[in-house]
Parts: sequence; C-alpha cells; structure tokens
Amino acid sequence: MSTDIPPALVLTAGMGTRLAPLNMLCAKPAVPVAGIPLVRRILNWLTAQGVSSAVLNLHHKPETITRYVGHGTESKLTIRYSWEPTILGTAGGPRRALELLGKRFFVINGDTLTNVDLQALIRTHESSGADVTLALIPNPAPHRYGGVIVDNDGWVSGFTPAGPSAVHHFVGVQLIESSVFMSLKDGDPAASIGGIYDTLTKRNKRAIRAHRISGSFYDIGNPADYLKTSLSIAEAEGLGTIPVGRGSNIHQTASLIRTIVWNDVVIEADCCLIDCIVGDHVRLPRNSKYKSQVIIPSDGRMPTGPESRHGDLLLLPFDAE
Repeated sequence: MSTDIPPALVLTAGMGTRLAPLNMLCAKPAVPVAGIPLVRRILNWLTAQGVSSAVLNLHHKPETITRYVGHGTESKLTIRYSWEPTILGTAGGPRRALELLGKRFFVINGDTLTNVDLQALIRTHESSGADVTLALIPNPAPHRYGGVIVDNDGWVSGFTPAGPSAVHHFVGVQLIESSVFMSLKDGDPAASIGGIYDTLTKRNKRAIRAHRISGSFYDIGNPADYLKTSLSIAEAEGLGTIPVGRGSNIHQTASLIRTIVWNDVVIEADCCLIDCIVGDHVRLPRNSKYKSQVIIPSDGRMPTGPESRHGDLLLLPFDAE
C-alpha cells in the first residue's frame, strides 16, 4: 500500500453567495476565522497531514486569496493556481486542473474546516479500490444538509436532499482518481454530487467508497455559520474573544459581544454590537447600536431584499445561532 501523500485541489473559485454581502469584499476562503484567513487554515492543516503541494482554483476576487497564499511559503506548501474564466463547478474545476494534479488527488472544499486524517482516508481508498472516497460524518443537521446514502457494505449508492434520510454528511474532503473526470470536456461546467457522481454510482455500485469518521466539522456557509464557527474556534484555541482585524481601532467605551471585526475598522465611543460581523473599512459613529447584523461599506450600492442602508453603511440582518 502506498505511503505517498497525493496533492490537493482546494476549491476556492466559488462566488460565496450564501455569505453575502461579505462576498462583496473578498472571496469566501479569504474571510478571517478567529484571526487567520480560512484558506490559510486549510493549507496549514494540509501541511500538518503531510501534503506537500496544492492547487487552488480561482475565479471570484482571486487577489483576496493569492495575497494570503502566494507561492505557499508560509504554509510550507508548493502552491499552483488553476484559473477559471467562468466558474466550472465541483467537477469541471478538477477537470480543468488535472494537468497540475496527476493520477490521484484530494479535493478539499474551500468553505469548511475539518480534522480528517488523510492517511486513514488513503488506506480506505486503496484497500477498497474505489474511484472516489468521501469522508463522511453523522449528519449534524439533517434539516439543513443533504446526505450521502451508504449501503451495508460501505459503498455510496446515491445522494439525498436534506431531510430524515440524510443520515451521513459529506465534510468536503475526498480522494479521487483522475480518470473520474476524463469524460468531461475541459472548460465545461459540471458538478460532482448532483452530476457525474450520480452517474458513476448508477454505472458501478463499487465506485464511490464511504470513509466514516467522527471528526470535527465547521461550516462557513452563511453569516450565522461563519460567526458560530469563529466563536467556536476562538474558544477551542483559548483566545477568549475573536481577534480584531489589522489596523482596526475600537474605542475603549465601545461594547462588542460575540462580534467579528475585520481590517481597518473604526468603532467610536459608546457603540454596542452584539452578534455582528463588521467588514473591512467600516466606520461606526458614536452610539451606534446593532444586533445580529452584517455591516459593510455601501460604496454607493443600494440595498436589495432584506438589506438596509444607514448612511454610508450597508446592513443585512441575520439570525445568530
């Protein structure tokens, strides 16, 4: 059995629409999580697992990712990039990047954090002879997350939407043989789950293997997920509170409770923020009071849907969990 660690493709090209309006400021993998950009946390974890090289696919606000990643020096990885002029999806993206990845590689979601043991995943993959091996946990929220259907022998037989049948949850870590994507045309958008994986399971009942784990799973899906994950990681790392972003200035009389503050923010005297997310370059005047709001500069943009505009600020309410 091989002991080599395959390279990883980290999926970082998406628009991050569920995190709106924060995705107007940066790509989702660039958001700070307890003081460290999400993408850097993912790369540090890959390094700790023995991965030596990674590819990141890019589309939406790519500079906000590359400025933290560069050539991978800080994360001790060899980093290369796969540019997508249009978003190619969870199967089309890997197809575009095949020449940078080789015959076998990990695919890692760029909007989640987990502690999957990649060596154990390799062992499951190699011993089963699968084309794809998915890391699965018991579904933490079947009412929210779709599920993976696993037969009695540990093979994936299909996928199911959120609901009572969504027993197993995919944590966004998988090991794949490149041959899975060879039928796709480079440059054509395509999905894995909900696309070629569904076809694969119908054609071959022993193509996709389940790798069941009991590890951690943190989601950076919507603003409530992002705040919850940041608070949990800050607590787990003994930080007490979420670190304030670079260049931000918070008046000593301001009160911030369970609140994320990004870079170059000014919060003046007697402000009170509870369960808020404050984006780069926000200026909050004296006595500002907000609860469960995403706050970013409006930059002249008019609000849509549930958004509102307060002076030069754009706000979106959300339900903090």
